[in-house]
Amino acid sequence: MSTQALHFVPPGDFKARARAALDDPQLRASFRGAMDFLQAKRAVQFPDANELEALRDLGEAIRQHALARLPELLQTLETALVARGVRVHWAETPAEANAIILDIARAHRAKRVIKGKSMASEEIELNDYLAEHGVTCTESDLGEFIVQLADEKPSHIVMPAIHKTKADIAHLFEAKIADAAYTEDVDALLQTGRRALRHAFVDADIGLSGVNFAAADTGTLWLVENEGNGRLSTTVPDVHIAVMGIEKVVAKLEHIVPLSSLLTRSATGQAITTYFNLITGPRREGERDGPREMHVVLLDNGRTQAYADEQLRATLQCIRCGACMNHCPVYTRIGGHAYGTTYPGPIGKIISPHLLGLDATADLPTASSLCGACGEVCPVRIPIPQLLIRLRTEANRAPTEAVSHPLRGQGANYSQREQIVWRFWRGAFAHPRVYRLFRWAATRLSAFTPRRQMGWTQHRTPLKPAPRSLADLLRSRGQPE
Repeated sequence: MSTQALHFVPPGDFKARARAALDDPQLRASFRGAMDFLQAKRAVQFPDANELEALRDLGEAIRQHALARLPELLQTLETALVARGVRVHWAETPAEANAIILDIARAHRAKRVIKGKSMASEEIELNDYLAEHGVTCTESDLGEFIVQLADEKPSHIVMPAIHKTKADIAHLFEAKIADAAYTEDVDALLQTGRRALRHAFVDADIGLSGVNFAAADTGTLWLVENEGNGRLSTTVPDVHIAVMGIEKVVAKLEHIVPLSSLLTRSATGQAITTYFNLITGPRREGERDGPREMHVVLLDNGRTQAYADEQLRATLQCIRCGACMNHCPVYTRIGGHAYGTTYPGPIGKIISPHLLGLDATADLPTASSLCGACGEVCPVRIPIPQLLIRLRTEANRAPTEAVSHPLRGQGANYSQREQIVWRFWRGAFAHPRVYRLFRWAATRLSAFTPRRQMGWTQHRTPLKPAPRSLADLLRSRGQPE
């Protein structure tokens, strides 16, 4: 894989990246093995089909209940957080979120940030932004640390370095970590990463984390992790900043329990993760650990666009488990980097158009076989195939067509020529006489069929009418049409 830093890429680059991934046999073999392993682990965790479906029904109901009351719950969450001494910031765009975090860092004259796993911070490309302003941000999740050393983006939302082999990591540690000897022993590699990160927690001025779920009634942030880095990032430094998408809020703390059960079993095939961190405010009087100051940045970044549309709102039900990726035949073959976005795979295809606009992501909704596997395994029942079809429709809609909730980049794939072809096709099949005339002309003039037929012939042989139609053949045998 390339070690070039990845940023959001235009649609043309997606096709080039996908072709490059398909030509990489090592990458395809690695992803095939990893996805098969994750699918098997998930299946073991849900042996009772009835229990799974009941839990999925509950998870869907909890997420839909929260989204139905989202504006109200966000206000309730803010009130609860402020009452517990947390400073709340609202960011409509990545630029606003980055500026807020930089202002906090400057207020504390911070030069070093230690970061637990946070897809929201990846989404706003926080590491690069802080580096441009003289603040070093170190990833403490081992997978994120590996891709940061390699100057890459995560290729999976749960397992960022899943595209790396033991040999890749061994070479990387040898080159990037002082006194690290080459070894492919997994335990030794883990210890090398642990030693490299241990002092970063103590030396950091600010700890930054993501948020898996936030309970509006108590103002509690719920963080799920396996390594303990999230707990260290949020308790050792004097300042803790949590970055969360606005859709992560739920009404009650008790609602998070079934969601966490779905998350851990769907993501990594674990009955429960090693750490559940429940954070409710900064250090209180008499407490001996925890941050002395805490901030929460509530990030929109296109989420209100999805929220405004009744059908597309289901996109925000996602709990970021990655199960849809693990079961997607497209993601399995091209990996996460081909997408060029923070969220790859099926969930990325339906959420990235809201974060970046359809004009920047028009090819993603079409990068699907619509086999339905993603929808079948989604723990909160997001109808991903239906949403992909809807986004395809919006990408091919006329840019000037008035709709109730226009998407940014509407009409990104619109083609006037294609519309003319479909209008002609629809008209020909709607009127019997016109259809018969078209059929007669197509069979007699098939030699003039163009060899290039728009997008069809990019991957297929040209369509060419048969010398005689079925109706002609039936008529020659004395059969009525």
